[in-house]
Amino acid sequence: MTVSSSHTPKSGPLGPQEMATAAVMSSFTVALTVIGVLVPMAAILQVVAAIPMSVVALRYRTRALVTSAVAGTLVGFVAAGTQTAITVASAALLGGLVGRAKRRKQGLFGVLVTSMVVGPVLGALTVLMLLILVPLRELFLETLRNTMEGISRLLERTSALQGAADVLRSSSTAVLDNWWWWVGGSIAFGIVTGTLFAWLILTAILDRLSTIPTPEPLASSTDDEIGPLPVTLTAVGFRYPGSTTSALTGVDLRIDTGEFVAIVGHNGSGKSTLTRILAGLEPSEGTVDRPGSTGLGRYGGTAVVLQRPESQILGTRVADDVVWGLPPGDSRPDVEALLDEVGLGGMGARDTASLSGGEMQRLAVAAALARRPALLIADEATAMIDASGREHLVSLLAELPRRHAMSVVLVTHHVSETVAADRVVHLHEGYQVQHDSTWMHARTENPAALHDNSSERLLELSSVAHTYNRRTPWAQVALNGIDITVKRGEGVLVLGGNGSGKSTLAWIMAGLTGPTRGTAQLGGKAMTARVGDVGLAFQHSRLQLQRRTVSEDIAAAAGPETGSATVSAAMDAVGLDRSLAARDIDSLSGGQMRRVVLAGLIARRPRLLVLDEPLAGLDPPGRDDIIGVLAGLRDRGVAIVVISHDVDGMDTVCSRTITMADGHIVSDSILGSVHS
Repeated sequence: MTVSSSHTPKSGPLGPQEMATAAVMSSFTVALTVIGVLVPMAAILQVVAAIPMSVVALRYRTRALVTSAVAGTLVGFVAAGTQTAITVASAALLGGLVGRAKRRKQGLFGVLVTSMVVGPVLGALTVLMLLILVPLRELFLETLRNTMEGISRLLERTSALQGAADVLRSSSTAVLDNWWWWVGGSIAFGIVTGTLFAWLILTAILDRLSTIPTPEPLASSTDDEIGPLPVTLTAVGFRYPGSTTSALTGVDLRIDTGEFVAIVGHNGSGKSTLTRILAGLEPSEGTVDRPGSTGLGRYGGTAVVLQRPESQILGTRVADDVVWGLPPGDSRPDVEALLDEVGLGGMGARDTASLSGGEMQRLAVAAALARRPALLIADEATAMIDASGREHLVSLLAELPRRHAMSVVLVTHHVSETVAADRVVHLHEGYQVQHDSTWMHARTENPAALHDNSSERLLELSSVAHTYNRRTPWAQVALNGIDITVKRGEGVLVLGGNGSGKSTLAWIMAGLTGPTRGTAQLGGKAMTARVGDVGLAFQHSRLQLQRRTVSEDIAAAAGPETGSATVSAAMDAVGLDRSLAARDIDSLSGGQMRRVVLAGLIARRPRLLVLDEPLAGLDPPGRDDIIGVLAGLRDRGVAIVVISHDVDGMDTVCSRTITMADGHIVSDSILGSVHS
């Protein structure tokens, strides 16, 4: 049978993606509202609180908005009382009206007409409620009377405002005698005017969000019999909506039970699209045959482990995360046995936040195995962990088909990870091609040590220490006694496990964080006064890209008055095809996003670059290109500091390696010692 994915349903109960989004967005709204109520000078956040609700209305059905609004209002009431609950409900109403109008392609006139209907209806319902609930009405009117009397007395203290006080006192009687008109009219007027202001504030944000392509949610019908394997793809192709080219074309593939299959290819070659089709995405052309549905996330179905394990970890304890989301009953797994199988034995009580990257990925595998999947898909699951962690994780994945009635599909860029595979599927520009293992070998040469000849001190860190939440019970020391000097044109590789202080060090080097003790200087001036002089590339590139298209983002990163020639030269330098200049950022692969970030930094012409995991998610040719670019920058006198788990080829860029542990430097030596 041919099984297709199901998109967001047009009717019926909320789907998992709708439910999750409603929960997250209601939490954002409550948080913003509570801060706005409790923190002085933060009332503007109550306006911003409408944004999450408008996003729900823009992307999903009205019932998802209602669910989010009800949940947020109840949580707001419990957290901070009636005022917060009312504010959350108001944010949901105004944000919902604007988001729904945007989803239906309505303009300002359409949303105002809707508000003119909703406003009077809510006003009438409020009046009816006060008529029925007599004690509540009396309390409300008494509160209103006292408020107006108090304002009148305040005005009377100033002789010039005596007349205003008399007018307010006399009008209060008319308001209280005709309270139903005043309450109903105020609510109706407030909703109409509030919707107008919400439209003016939110429309630009929602217009930007509406241009961002969102992948179709993967799901399989609960009514179908689960049977993801064996799966046969025949002449499968896929084209994303709005794209002029196909992501996949003519792919023929069969996966049987008991196989370990590796998928390789350039960034943007269609690897992730292929895994999404295996997980249930309906192809644009061709057929996908399997005995039943993919059963994504269900017992005996399909499980997916992603590149960033922290995005899949929901439990606060390791044991809790393994069984998170599983239905209650006799079928619940033996948690300790699963943890033993993935190499986390005895760690069930550990806090998940204390795990290393490799341990987090093992936990993600354990959580997947808890559902006894027939098909496990690991999409670049080793990209963000060190070499030792990669070796252990791949060994675990390779053994799973021999221990269980299942198959494993691994997307990878590392040649060592394909050795244990039963088959290697190679994609190139969306086509399936004959695999050539030499494609996966780095070809960089010219060790960095050969051109390390500068003596000019550029960046100097002296006795640097940093403590988060200083002078609180939650104080945490991140760095202590760091002494580092980086010379002009020098390359430095910083290594260390999770919690060693690498990221804090990077932020101090860029001037975004000031040390709590010691000094950090660039050219003799404090780094905190030179923010922007050091180029910093985050580990997760998408967080750093702020414009809609590639060229716009590079130009913005380079600074004002940046011309198209500078943008084109930066794209050439990082191996980005100039035809991508007009592409939306969100249509790029992870590796392409990383190149865009680096192109923006290069266009700015910094004296020092600090790069956090610059090679993660890049294919071998892409790695060669980036390493070559960085080596060329060093030749031109740019200092490079690389924070990475991946040392392959780094001897072309870096001549020193600094190893950190627990906020201290434990070694500072030539890079060659890393390989020993």
